[in-house]
Amino acid sequence: MRQIPVTEITAAVKRLAMQANTELGEDVLRVLKSAIEREESPLGKDILLHLLQNAQIAAKDGVPLCQDTGMAVVFVEIGQNVAVTGGSLRAAIDEGVRQGYRDGYLRGSLKDLFTGENTGDNTPAIVHFDIVEGDRLRIAFMAKGGGSENMSRVTSLTPAEGVDGIRRYVVQRVREAGGNPCPPTIVGVGIGGTQELAALLAKKAMLRPLGSPNPDSRLAQLERDLLEDINKLGIGPQGLGGRVTSLAVHVLAAPHHIASIPVAVNLQCHSLRHKEVVL
Repeated sequence: MRQIPVTEITAAVKRLAMQANTELGEDVLRVLKSAIEREESPLGKDILLHLLQNAQIAAKDGVPLCQDTGMAVVFVEIGQNVAVTGGSLRAAIDEGVRQGYRDGYLRGSLKDLFTGENTGDNTPAIVHFDIVEGDRLRIAFMAKGGGSENMSRVTSLTPAEGVDGIRRYVVQRVREAGGNPCPPTIVGVGIGGTQELAALLAKKAMLRPLGSPNPDSRLAQLERDLLEDINKLGIGPQGLGGRVTSLAVHVLAAPHHIASIPVAVNLQCHSLRHKEVVL
């Protein structure tokens, strides 16, 4: 049994929170640069160039990529041969978020429903745990902004609607969202299971390196079809028109019930902020 002290976990989460909010991943930068070359609208191209410049300044100066530093969403894969010592795993994650947002001068965005009082440190984090084989602890931190989350939706389709119905629903959701989620977007799609699983899959799908091929050839084709359909909408960067409405579509799927196909669409602005570590 491998032991991992909570202090190591807290330090790792703190580092991830600060890095995710200031350093856009190389995969995102690569796709963004490619989008600049494809965009035909002069205004759209100028917007994409400014987004790239913003990312470069944020990384250089260690300042947030966006004033909305998001809710802390943490995906944890814990090996069944790992023992967390010295305290609570969940408390260690929250403490890492607390320290990262405080020391990184990142905005705390969480508040009480009834009093409106801000929690002050962006905790509690939203944490998803998976038990896996092995003796490692994998932590993936995602900062999820409120604007794009507001445009995300979950529904249930009838099995008769099938893949074509899924395509229509996803494209319609992007069309309805328009410029609100600050396009160009990344579109996470979760299919199957129950509604809460579909919503989780849609968000988890965005942890895959941006634009990397889906290991399931059928889902890979669906991603290509969806991206083509979405970029024909003409919404463009920041909703001001152009060819590049979305940078990528990522899909995760699970078996569905014979009576329904839950479908979740999780929209994310171009600033896909996530970092991960394996302890």
